[in-house]
Amino acid sequence: MKLVHTIEDLRTALRPFDAPAFVPTMGNLHEGHLDLVRAAQPLGDVTVSSIFVNRLQFAPHEDFDSYPRTLQADCDRLERAGCDVVFAPLEKELYPEPQVFKVHPPADLADILEGHFRPGFFIGVCTVVMKLFQCVFSEAKGPRHALFGKKDYQQQMVIRRMVQQFALPITIVAGETQRAADGLALSSRNGYLSESERAEAVQLSLALRGLARDALAAADALPRQLAGLEARAMHALATRGWQPDYLTVRRRADLQPPQASDASTPQSLVVLGAARLGNTRLIDNFEI
Repeated sequence: MKLVHTIEDLRTALRPFDAPAFVPTMGNLHEGHLDLVRAAQPLGDVTVSSIFVNRLQFAPHEDFDSYPRTLQADCDRLERAGCDVVFAPLEKELYPEPQVFKVHPPADLADILEGHFRPGFFIGVCTVVMKLFQCVFSEAKGPRHALFGKKDYQQQMVIRRMVQQFALPITIVAGETQRAADGLALSSRNGYLSESERAEAVQLSLALRGLARDALAAADALPRQLAGLEARAMHALATRGWQPDYLTVRRRADLQPPQASDASTPQSLVVLGAARLGNTRLIDNFEI
């Protein structure tokens, strides 16, 4: 496995290959990331992963400075998973000057849910992903694939829409959420949880499964009952000491609230949630 830190060295390393398969990450890797790396291998002739903590997607009060940087351990894991090239640039390499040109995704998708509670988050995500795509795929001559996990459900939808809108010759592949034995979605931020918080953390996924069951039971009345079902699910978490941002049922196609016509096709829906447990904010989702 080759580790590179500059765009020039990355392009040199990739020049002999035609079809990169790319997994962007912020490091502090877990099995969900490694599963994406393994899924990438049959899609191209070289498997690439990036490790970069992107300042643009963090608000001033968020955990940019404390976000775990574990490069050596990450590289060891990536090598065992079969990654060929790791791109780990310094901030001044990707942003040698203030990044004033930015990608602004559409409000109907990017200013709801995560975008509502983290204003500007998807601008930062889209800008760095667009830049990483230019770094990784500039020498490619054949199929290009980029893999993102479904745990960040809205994020992979925003990126997919960006690729479509800019007619980028890149196929976005969504990997299934990987979970611990008790059902907790794997996340780099799980490491922030205390022992007692870790035991409690599975309640988010349980609350979402309960909301999904209630949504299915509501059937044709779902649009009328949705606000009450969501409020009840959030209240149940709050009574356990959580601070919920949202627990909601949305359409998979556009993340808008379901209409009466969607009740007959529950497989077109997804439940999503975000809530803070102590100082740690967790997100999760289930496709119904």
